[in-house]
Amino acid sequence: MRPLVLVHGFMGGSDQWALQAPLSEGRVLITVDLPGFGKNSQMPPINTIKGVAERVLAEIAHQEFDLLGHSMGGMIVQEMIRLAPDRVCKLVLYGTGATGELPGRFEPIETSMQRARTEGARHTARRIAATWFRKREFAPEYPACAAIAEQATLAAIIAGLDAMRGWSGLDHLAHIAAPALVHWGDGDRTYEWSQIETLWRRIPGSNLAVVPACAHAVHLERPRQFNALIVDFLDES
Repeated sequence: MRPLVLVHGFMGGSDQWALQAPLSEGRVLITVDLPGFGKNSQMPPINTIKGVAERVLAEIAHQEFDLLGHSMGGMIVQEMIRLAPDRVCKLVLYGTGATGELPGRFEPIETSMQRARTEGARHTARRIAATWFRKREFAPEYPACAAIAEQATLAAIIAGLDAMRGWSGLDHLAHIAAPALVHWGDGDRTYEWSQIETLWRRIPGSNLAVVPACAHAVHLERPRQFNALIVDFLDES
């Protein structure tokens, strides 16, 4: 069975996928840490989505794989399939969009950049991580998620925001040939429905899964439901 590559989002890390361990039954899971984030927090960050995509592709030894990207990671995997369409067999776009302008986000990207410079990396990490959960900082999985977010340096935070702000994948959606699943929590404060609908309607033959009463971190708020949807999609012939 093909490996599944999991690409985390802004201020994330490979440790955020701990509750997705059941996905490894029958397949190899490959979890990456993007430059400047998670276990690679000491690496120089990359401030373009394409640049990060090229680096992740270079790190994956397998010729063919299934691919899942969350949030900013969803932008990265869209670039990965554009750069290497023959390597990606199935694609999951989770809590993400086709443009980095992020209309409807809890705050404009420029505001996040300004506040990060003023308030510092740690405060920014904890503040933004809270928006990923329906119950914010009172969510059971928030402390562990915030601890991972805190590993990001200020330089990585600014680079990530800058990379998203300058990116658009709209022109490529119609060219995605791999079977695709668009996955979203209906209480997402980062990506509004219009972004999700654009992915779903413009990617030929794509599937849509909307999980109710979840925010931006469905894989942590409803891990069993999230995992079941992913397995069903990947195992479908």
